[in-house]
Amino acid sequence: VVKEKNRMGECPVWEERENALVYVDINSQKVCRWSALTNEVQSVSVDARVGSVALRQCGGYVIALGTRFAFLDWDTQAVTTILELEQDKPNNRFNDGKVDPKGRFFAGTMAEETAPGVQARRQGALYTLFPDHSVIKQLDQVDISNGLDWSLDHRTFFHIDSLAYAVHAFSYDVHTGKIACPKPLYHLEKEEQMPDGMCIDAEGKLWVACIDGGRVIRIDPETGKRIQTVRLPTVRITSCCFGGKDYSEMYVTSAYDGLDETTLAKEPHAGEIFKITGLGVKGIPQNFYAA
Repeated sequence: VVKEKNRMGECPVWEERENALVYVDINSQKVCRWSALTNEVQSVSVDARVGSVALRQCGGYVIALGTRFAFLDWDTQAVTTILELEQDKPNNRFNDGKVDPKGRFFAGTMAEETAPGVQARRQGALYTLFPDHSVIKQLDQVDISNGLDWSLDHRTFFHIDSLAYAVHAFSYDVHTGKIACPKPLYHLEKEEQMPDGMCIDAEGKLWVACIDGGRVIRIDPETGKRIQTVRLPTVRITSCCFGGKDYSEMYVTSAYDGLDETTLAKEPHAGEIFKITGLGVKGIPQNFYAA
């Protein structure tokens, strides 16, 4: 549905009030919005790699870029820094993020590659930005903090550390926003490659985007088993979310960075955004950051 190619499309969020899909292109340092009504893409350039975007209750967006949290006013394109983190780690940046059921923004960090495939390990962390702008660190020594979501009963937090090739489940206290007691939930098969972004559906099942695996997979958190696979026409599949007027469509982001010329010639859709229909399951609306 979005033909405008992204170097590293990520973090799709359905914005019902705009009838639009909001997402980031990390490596192009842009926050983008595709209108389902006009089919147009608008974008706002920012001054660092932007890992994630989420909706704000009062309009506009909260974003995690570089190593800071900020607000983005879409109309004026103004970016207002809330807080700087990890200033002792100049090679780190924020990656995926999402708002929890009580309006807190969870987002994690990772070390950038110093050369293709070369990356310092366990440099990342997972943070929670509260509506009063205070921040707590939830996890430390993370490789690549990635996909995240919450169970429908709000008692479990799901999180991906990509280089662990696994989805983990944590107990989650909705009142305090604290997570605890991680347990491995699903380890990816060899052909599924590396887990990236993730979302939950209205039946409480998880959908995981498999970067370099060219697919999204559906996992049952009760059994820890994969129950569905949807293959896509390019390998670097980065994230997914549900949207559309009744949340019955799945939007899937992809990337072309990291593909050589031969692969790019074989995969003309690399970096585009796809819409999957007919899954027979709906998603749930996104939470709003409560400030």
